[in-house]
Amino acid sequence: MTDTLSVKVLRSTGPDAPATFQTFVVPCASRMSVLDVLTHIQSDHDSTLGFRYSCRAGMCGTCSMRVNGKNRWTCRTPAEPFRKQGLTLEPLPNYPVIRDLAVDMTPFFENYRKMLPQFVPQNPTREGFARIRPDSKERREINPHIECITCGNCFGSCSLVGANPDYLGPAALNRAFTANCDSRDGATAERLNRLNSHDGVWGCHTQFNCTDACPMGISPTRAIQKLKRQQVRHALRRFF
Repeated sequence: MTDTLSVKVLRSTGPDAPATFQTFVVPCASRMSVLDVLTHIQSDHDSTLGFRYSCRAGMCGTCSMRVNGKNRWTCRTPAEPFRKQGLTLEPLPNYPVIRDLAVDMTPFFENYRKMLPQFVPQNPTREGFARIRPDSKERREINPHIECITCGNCFGSCSLVGANPDYLGPAALNRAFTANCDSRDGATAERLNRLNSHDGVWGCHTQFNCTDACPMGISPTRAIQKLKRQQVRHALRRFF
């Protein structure tokens, strides 16, 4: 079955250029994704339309954008449910716009690197890489937060990022929590020192916007709450 779909796309030529909506009417076939709609527009209506995608299978997160007011992966978002109300597509908030729906991820990854995301072994020898049992407490702490693919949806939905560009953001703090929970990692104290500010863990206002936006079902808000507890314990060790 094929029907038509009205699609409003917010278009601009750069971060400082004026942005205006352009409307396209496109065929909407069964099982068509929002990303399929965009590629159809680019192929059959306007080849200058700018947007990003890569794997088309929900593994990279590159195709993220704002779909009818919510940050989503367009490759995993069916187009059919929007036939009646239509589609409104906008670039992810809190990022500089390169063109149309394509954004510059530099702020996201710069903030991500600030909190030391890499694993730093306490003991770099072979014996230092002991396995973590799947039923261990630390593994149970890490599991709900480990599947982040750094798509940036949470960064785009965070009102604190919008208010404070130096705030590290949900994905970075979620990663800091998972790294700190690994007993083999030797950089926990350094991370906590880096995060002990309003630009770090204390900037989060626990609004759960990032949790609502995460396509992987991760709750960065919960990770940040636990990271705050780690921060307090770290501070208390100086006195006891």
